[in-house]
Amino acid sequence: MMLPNPTLNLSGDRFAVHYRIAATDEARQLAEAVCLEQTVEFPADLVPSGDIRQKIVGRIESLEPVGPGVSEAVISYAVETTGFEFTQFLNVLFGNTSIKPGIRVERFTLPESLLSSFRGPRFGVAGLREYLGVFDRPLLCTALKPLGLSAADLANLAYHLALGGIDIIKDDHGLANQAFAPFEERVKRCAEAVERASRETGRRSIYMPHVAGPVDTVVARARLAKEAGAGGLLVSPGLVGFDTMRLLAADDSVGLPIMSHPALQGSFVTSPANGISHFALFGQIARLAGADATVYPNWGGRFSFSQEECGSIAEGARVPMGHIKPIFPTPGGGMSLGRVPEMLRFYGKDVIFLIGGGLFQAGPDLVANCRSFLATVSA
Repeated sequence: MMLPNPTLNLSGDRFAVHYRIAATDEARQLAEAVCLEQTVEFPADLVPSGDIRQKIVGRIESLEPVGPGVSEAVISYAVETTGFEFTQFLNVLFGNTSIKPGIRVERFTLPESLLSSFRGPRFGVAGLREYLGVFDRPLLCTALKPLGLSAADLANLAYHLALGGIDIIKDDHGLANQAFAPFEERVKRCAEAVERASRETGRRSIYMPHVAGPVDTVVARARLAKEAGAGGLLVSPGLVGFDTMRLLAADDSVGLPIMSHPALQGSFVTSPANGISHFALFGQIARLAGADATVYPNWGGRFSFSQEECGSIAEGARVPMGHIKPIFPTPGGGMSLGRVPEMLRFYGKDVIFLIGGGLFQAGPDLVANCRSFLATVSA
């Protein structure tokens, strides 16, 4: 059977993806396989000639060795292959190739014709600073924990954290709709408690509930949170999907800042040979999907990220991407108050410091610990 050979009305615009390939001698063969796998997924000798072969199939723009047994391939794709939808963009970016070992997405560059399809963060760095009224220091964040506390106990904890001057008090990502702290009750109590503390201190603190849940509940939970007085949302795109986070960021009836949590995304980045780089996943992709802040484990804590990897996330959070706003890197995961000066030197002021258990370990007076945290970053 002869396949049709259509003439396609394509713009000629292409986006480029940098892939790390764990090979040198076989690198071209593997790169050519990516070109097919990410587009037509069809035997090379059977791809119709003309526009499908010349324009739809991925194109190797460059291929260079970058180390012993490692190459970097830059492959471009017609912007039309994405359908100008975020889900299909991710599919073309890595789709089936994510199943193959030895290939990793390092970064990507998008032309304005594709970028214009994505709104990105509603607030970004400048907008979130304006929202909170904090312009000259890092923002402070902590999480409500441990799992198992009642809604009333969590609200009392939130009140004291806000009283101490924490800018963002978020749910721990383990909080969902459990019987001991049901979503609606928890959100109403915690939002009220943080608002009450803000009135007393004269500084704005906000509460961000975790809105992960069955997909048919996520938007409703976000709107309920807005009505209850929550000041932002914690979203785990590894659990609910990146496009769900994009939907929440674009929803004008919600209109709240979004903090992205890395739950279930770790296996994308923990191998240097496979998956997606820290730069692309926690920086570029999180921004395209609408996060205003991206949470990740800081180096030297209880997780395995290196200082270089953390620095690459901060770079991905601010690298120029057309109209897509820069966002806050939000290192956490075993952070302590004693490490704040070191983190200040490394990240500068456009960062959100996320310290959870470290605030409790610093001493019995939680409010005083929070005030010490604030004083350190304000000095």
